[in-house]
Amino acid sequence: MTKFFRDFVGDESGAAAAEYALILAIVGAGIAGAAYYLGGQVSKGITGAGALICSGTGSTC
Repeated sequence: MTKFFRDFVGDESGAAAAEYALILAIVGAGIAGAAYYLGGQVSKGITGAGALICSGTGSTC
C-alpha cells in the first residue's frame, strides 16, 4: 500500500496543479452562477406565494 502512495506521489504524468486549479475555478464559477440563479427563482416563488396568500379574502396582510 505504501508503494502505491509513493508511486502515486512521484508520478508526474497527468494534470499539473495549475490545471487542477483552473478546473476548480471553472466548476466553482458554474456552481456560483447556478446558486445565484436558483436563489432568484426561489425568491420570486416565495414572493408570489406571499402575494397570493395576502390577496385572499379576510387576510390581515
